[in-house]
Amino acid sequence: MSRTITRDMTTGNPIKLILQFSVPMLIGNLFQQFYNMVDSIVVGKFVSKDALAAVGATSSSIFLIISMTFGLAMGISIVVSQYFGAGDYEKVRKSIASAVYILFVSAIVMGMIGFFASRPLLELLDTPMDVIDQSEIYMKICFIGIFGVVSYNGIAAILRALGDSITPLIFLIVASLLNVVLDLVFVVFLKWDVPGVAIATIISQIVSGGGCIIYAMRKVELIRIPFKELKPDREILLKCIRLGLPVAMQNSFVSVSMMALQFVVNGFQSTVMAAYTVVNRIEQLVIQPAASLGAALASYTGQNIGARKIERVKRGLRSAVLLILVFSIIMFPVMYFGGEYIMRLFTKKEDIDVVRYGVEGIRITSMFYSCVGLIFITRNFLSGAGDIKITMVMGLIEVVVRVVVSMYLSKIIGFHGIFWASAINWFATAAFGCFRVLTGKWKNKSIIAGNA
Repeated sequence: MSRTITRDMTTGNPIKLILQFSVPMLIGNLFQQFYNMVDSIVVGKFVSKDALAAVGATSSSIFLIISMTFGLAMGISIVVSQYFGAGDYEKVRKSIASAVYILFVSAIVMGMIGFFASRPLLELLDTPMDVIDQSEIYMKICFIGIFGVVSYNGIAAILRALGDSITPLIFLIVASLLNVVLDLVFVVFLKWDVPGVAIATIISQIVSGGGCIIYAMRKVELIRIPFKELKPDREILLKCIRLGLPVAMQNSFVSVSMMALQFVVNGFQSTVMAAYTVVNRIEQLVIQPAASLGAALASYTGQNIGARKIERVKRGLRSAVLLILVFSIIMFPVMYFGGEYIMRLFTKKEDIDVVRYGVEGIRITSMFYSCVGLIFITRNFLSGAGDIKITMVMGLIEVVVRVVVSMYLSKIIGFHGIFWASAINWFATAAFGCFRVLTGKWKNKSIIAGNA
């Protein structure tokens, strides 16, 4: 198992490799979104629309804090995948050892910041007084358990860089099913309401993170590092941070744009807030194929850049673009005409306005799903190639476009402006990503060549 659990992506059919790698990730991501949706369904069905709005109001603030750890995990993944593609297994082990320190420190720092900044962030977003207390409780509980989500994302990023997308999937499925059970127990039977949902989430994340680490250390030879050798390599540590920080900044920019949009949403009544929360959950589910393909492409690109197989890298990119465009064409009519039925899964029968607002939002954003797909493809492709700083620019574009457009359009066309802001933002960011890829400047950004 220690030898077969990794996968060399520098040989074989690109489209087949990317699909084989992305499908387990897609299943895992769908399960992850599934338990996020279950949180919303349980709260919306068994508590109230105010509770649903309270949970939804925290998403951008939580992502702002933990996005730094996601960025660092991506930096680690790029370093590991390129060294693995080059066949330098000693550097792979040193990269993993350095990753332990990076993730441990970031979890402590981000957890403390998130816990104590919960209320100020919610107040900054003008969260309505009738939901802010529940939102604060939800955020603080989530940040108490931040080690679970950080450890899972860290080890999952390393395993995927080594070509293994199965192990993270297994533990994510276990965590997702556990979360559903705990949601029902804590909310439906014990009546813990919003705190119950948060507690269920962190328990599930701790199980997935802890289980994934224990299993990988026992089964994956490259990760089975003796404690005395578990020390950071200064050069590699700096590479991981240098590559991870731009991604972390890009994620932060995205989360700031989400917070700005949440600020605009909070200016409407709780009915619109609830509708936006549901639409956001649905969109997160719909974009998972793009996210999975993008992550698979990042590992594929990283390994082949490390092996200096540029033409093979291009073939993989073309395959990923084709797949995502086909998916977008299929999903548009499904979401445009089926949005009402999906919205009703999250709401009570009497919440007619929530459904109506949500359907109108889905019909706007579904026309731009191809742009979302191209964002994931180009951003992950450039990251895998080591052209990492450009992803920060893409994040900055998201902030500027989403903030300016949402604030402007919401004053002119009301709540519809919220959804048009997302659509226009996707188009602008995708266009920039495609332009950068076409310039070909990513070809000389390999971290092994020292050009990161």
